[in-house]
Amino acid sequence: MKELFDLTGKTALVTGGTHGIGLAIALILAKAGANVCVNDRDKDKLEGCRKAFAAEKLEVYTLIFDVTDEKDVDKGISEIEQHIGKVDILVNNAGIIKRIPILDMPVADYKQVLDVDLVAPLIVSKRVAPHMISQRSGKIINMCSMMSVYGRNTVSAYASAKGGLKLLTANMTCEWAKYNIQINGIGPGYIATAQTAPIRENGHPFNDLVMTRTPAGRWGQPEDVANAALFLASKASDFVNGHVLYVDGGILANFGYVKGENDL
Repeated sequence: MKELFDLTGKTALVTGGTHGIGLAIALILAKAGANVCVNDRDKDKLEGCRKAFAAEKLEVYTLIFDVTDEKDVDKGISEIEQHIGKVDILVNNAGIIKRIPILDMPVADYKQVLDVDLVAPLIVSKRVAPHMISQRSGKIINMCSMMSVYGRNTVSAYASAKGGLKLLTANMTCEWAKYNIQINGIGPGYIATAQTAPIRENGHPFNDLVMTRTPAGRWGQPEDVANAALFLASKASDFVNGHVLYVDGGILANFGYVKGENDL
């Protein structure tokens, strides 16, 4: 059974994996034996990532490059190939969100979200896919969202990007699955991170809404999402392709009209 989840000798890249869900994924892949690389554009965040790995007595290779810039991505991946090895596992985790009503959103902001959340996964995947094709194996995990399947107030750009990423995952599968590459997505539900701490307090309307709408009766933990990523990065998922795994405590199964729904 251990062999199914053993990633020893594999090189994994988790984009933007310096905190929250991305960091949890990077840590669990390292614990499974992978040589983990994490990129960001912020030196301080990368330093924090290194400290988190050191606390677990794990190693991580960190580097700076912009996932939206093709030349910078090529430079970054080349650095990984030179110092660590060819990328066998890619987690397209880097992402941003801008909570702005459609009528108020500048087109430039809309395009920026699309660039980071949708175009960047294409750029990075195109850079690593040729190696995966040549070796006839590889894993690509795209961080989708519940917004891949439904809309919500003030997140039009994010939902557009994540809906597109779900279909990009399907199209990557149609073209690359024949090379024994598994391309899948993860759709996190509402996860307890530093960013959600202020709205998770007892009595907060959003916390009450999440707790009443989530059949599991709790917020998810970053490790819940990381466990799903380990499955999708391992041999255990070798015949799973073009799928989005929603790690949401069942909240999508429980959607339907509830008073206050627009606050979600």
